[in-house]
Amino acid sequence: MSNSVGSSSPRFAALETAGNRKSRQCDWATDSVKLVELFGSNTFSNKNMKEKLPKKTYNQLQSIVKQGAKLDKTTADEVAKAVKDWAVEKGVTHFTHLFQPLTGLTAEKHDAFLSFDEDGLPIERISGSQLMQAEPDASSFPSGGLRATHAARGYTVWDPSSPIFIMEKPNGKTLYIPSVFISYDGRSLDQKGPLLRSMEILSSRALAMLKLFGNTTATRVTPSVGVEQEYFLIDQAFYNLRPDLVAAGRTVVGAKSPKGQELEDHYFGVIPERVQSFMQEVEYELYRLGIPVKTRHNEVAPAQFETAPIFEGANLAADHNQQTMETLRAVARLHGLVCLLHEKPFAGINGSGKHNNWSFSDSDGNNLLDPGKTPAQNLQFLVFLTATLKGLQKRAGLLRAAIASSGNDFRLGANEAPPAIISAFLGEQLDAVLNAVENGTLDAEISEERIISLGISHIPEVQRDYTDRNRTSPFAFTGNKFEFRAVASSASISTPMTYLNAAVAEALEEMHGVISGRVSDGIEFKKAVLETVREAVIETKAIRYEGNGYAQEWVEEALRLGLPNLRKSPEALAELVKPESLKFFSRLGLFGEEEVQARYHVQLERYIKECNIEVEALQDLVKTQILPAAYQQQELLASSISSLMSALKLGPESEPAKTQLAQLQQCATGIAALNSGLAALTAKMAELHHLDDLAKEASFMAEEILPLMLETRQVCDGLEETIADYLWPLPKYREMLFIS
Repeated sequence: MSNSVGSSSPRFAALETAGNRKSRQCDWATDSVKLVELFGSNTFSNKNMKEKLPKKTYNQLQSIVKQGAKLDKTTADEVAKAVKDWAVEKGVTHFTHLFQPLTGLTAEKHDAFLSFDEDGLPIERISGSQLMQAEPDASSFPSGGLRATHAARGYTVWDPSSPIFIMEKPNGKTLYIPSVFISYDGRSLDQKGPLLRSMEILSSRALAMLKLFGNTTATRVTPSVGVEQEYFLIDQAFYNLRPDLVAAGRTVVGAKSPKGQELEDHYFGVIPERVQSFMQEVEYELYRLGIPVKTRHNEVAPAQFETAPIFEGANLAADHNQQTMETLRAVARLHGLVCLLHEKPFAGINGSGKHNNWSFSDSDGNNLLDPGKTPAQNLQFLVFLTATLKGLQKRAGLLRAAIASSGNDFRLGANEAPPAIISAFLGEQLDAVLNAVENGTLDAEISEERIISLGISHIPEVQRDYTDRNRTSPFAFTGNKFEFRAVASSASISTPMTYLNAAVAEALEEMHGVISGRVSDGIEFKKAVLETVREAVIETKAIRYEGNGYAQEWVEEALRLGLPNLRKSPEALAELVKPESLKFFSRLGLFGEEEVQARYHVQLERYIKECNIEVEALQDLVKTQILPAAYQQQELLASSISSLMSALKLGPESEPAKTQLAQLQQCATGIAALNSGLAALTAKMAELHHLDDLAKEASFMAEEILPLMLETRQVCDGLEETIADYLWPLPKYREMLFIS
């Protein structure tokens, strides 16, 4: 920074700005804010419903939410009036239907409460029909051909199972109505509608199974999810100087920092003051929205963090996670930070995922994946456990497709996230139970509760879970739930949870048929169940893996077992349109074939566009920033060599001159390699544009263009390590990751 040229550069100005930032202080932080009073204050909660709605209407609405009853217009009108009165009292002027189009983000169109009475006087109003349904323009959302551009009508339809809420911005408040999004002819154009449908499908199959076990009181089975959300934070000043981060969400160039995560000192370490200030404001906003965020901590990589809520119904968890991501981004800006949700914003350190802790419970409050004290004796648990494994085994390709994205391809199988091979981890005790079922040696004692004694008098004994935690498994059992660890950090959880719910529902339906058939044949119920469970255990043995999922040995073993290893998104997404997948979706009533084809089309197109943005970001950086810096370095070296040889009367073969000439040669070689790399990328992109098929384009991008990008990046990173620091224009990893 001592060089006069460097000290005035934008990068060094950004360093100074970031280094001088102070923690943001909020007015509410100095007040005595009670969490229980704050929580849900901006949601139309049960408490508000009871206060604002007639008792009959309230009960009707609860029936709709809890049991799936239909909403009639009279109830809708009364709810709309109550919601409007509540919102207007809180200073709200507009309302919007919030939905999840196939972009992976949320969408909204705001309307004012403004209306006019019979005398032409302005009034504030929202009718029941406006609450239930709105008409947004559907033409510009990705639809995979389900909608033509000239046929624009689409509908958002209120989802009463997800609370209406108020979002506050500096200059106004808006009422948000969670909704699904459908086309004019009723086909799904979003991710939320299929999730709700999959929950109904799972509920019906699970209830049928419960009835076999004599449960006549449960009326509904609901999948629940707890979403661990990982993210990075960097200073806004650094972000503004990184065109690749702005355009693509990740750095397409960047040399390794001398220090990364090698010392393992960031994970669960003391949260930096500025970051904790940010986290507290995020939680304040989330609590007001009724989002039960529970934990916060430093993650493995430098500048990486995590937040996680208490478990909720899957549809509510999906809505709340979308709101959480938006809140993280919005609050970060207030703190002079940028929240990066890309799966791999920085090379060489861990990327971010979204761990979905999934289970399902009946309406009596029983978790159907809770082993109890003796899982070997809990036949019902073994049925639901093995049904989950069957679903995973049979629909592994679809579950891999559900988490496919250009960003997630950087994580999966990279020794920092679960491999692209879908497998399940059960842990020592449950694995032993299933092995005993297979061998016919089931023993209740095998799974009695075990206690860990620490041998320290003042430390209490620890009740050990039925499973250890295996962070290398994409689908690990963790006590009374499965943790689907492979979901992308920037993705909506709706699609992965939709496919998981449907896969397990299919398996339950199949097992129900087998058990019922055996009982009809005169086999005693318990024996019929055990025989069916044993068959499922044998069938799913290949997908159970208790070892290190990162190890090459597992990749080889999985290949021998016939498990799919779909490493890249194009091959994973192709699973969607296989004939067996189309039959599966149709048989369950989840999607029609056109809806599946549309989703395949949208995902391929998105993959190609995201990769294309990265290519153009790399080309732009090389041409406008990295090559100019390299030319300056080359000129600096050439001038230095010329001055040295002239002053000391040295020839090019002299040792001092040879050393500097080698450095000049290295720089010149790098410049030549960059120009060559740009030419190769341009040529390959021209080939890509001549292909006339999305699947071919996506595969070409993955197999031909992305490797070229990596080669060009390696040259750039090598130059970054040799070019004079004051000449390098881009914020470096050591700055972005460690200065905040």
